[in-house]
Parts: sequence; C-alpha cells; structure tokens
Amino acid sequence: MTHDNRLHRDWYAILDASPSDCVQELKQKYQKLALLYHPDKQSPDTAAGEVEQCVRRFIEVDQAWKILGNEETKREYDLQQRARELKQNWPVDAHVCLDDMTWDDGEQVYMYGCRCGGKYVVGKEEAEEEEDLVICCDTCSLSIEIKRPV
Repeated sequence: MTHDNRLHRDWYAILDASPSDCVQELKQKYQKLALLYHPDKQSPDTAAGEVEQCVRRFIEVDQAWKILGNEETKREYDLQQRARELKQNWPVDAHVCLDDMTWDDGEQVYMYGCRCGGKYVVGKEEAEEEEDLVICCDTCSLSIEIKRPV
C-alpha cells in the first residue's frame, strides 16, 4: 500500500474509534480487535475463507494502530484528513489550468490574478504534486481549483 493510500483510509473507523479518542483508548480498541482477528486465535474448524478475512482484517487493524498509535504519524494523518475535508467542502469560484497561470522564476511560484486585484499563489512542488488543488486568494475569500495539464 502506498503512503498516499494509507492517508486516504479511515483508520479511526477500522479501530471503531474517533479522532477525539486519547492514545490509551485507541490502544484498548486496537488490542481488542487484534485479539479478535489474530490468525492464531481462530478456531481450527473455521472455514478457510473466513480465516482469510480475519487475516486481512487483522492486517488492517495493525496498520491503523501503526498510524494512530504514534503521535507524529497520527498528527500527520489528522492534518491530511482535515485538508481533504476542507478541499471537498470548499466552494470553488473558478477552474484554472496550470498552463494559464504565470510562472515567477524569482519566487519559484505560479500566480494567477483574482478579480479582487489579489493573487492566487502556489509553489511549483505543490502544484505538480497535488491533483486538482484548491487555493485561496491572498486578499479575499475567493478560491480556484487548479487543473494540471493532461
């Protein structure tokens, strides 16, 4: 699983937890699910398909704990989730192709003029990494979605 895919999974749902749960609560939920789905805890007469599902679920639970049980990776995950929520709910005033933006060689940023007189500014790395990036004007509350050329 790629790093990007790990950030798009709902690890809290996998642990039957919420972002407001403290680390101790997350750990308790992880331990309960890990015991429930651990391959060694399955009955010998359990069907092979069911055992396979338990193994997959155990791996998911373990991955969730590896992300949410570590303060640094949990913080990164929470920030990424919040950014995704904002992006999905942010009103977009226009769609602009990256090719239509002006490149500022000195600042190493792409710029686009806003109707208020302000600017939309995005760094080269961010513009090239993010798909359908939404950015705000530096002066008003308008936003645009930047489409990368195909």
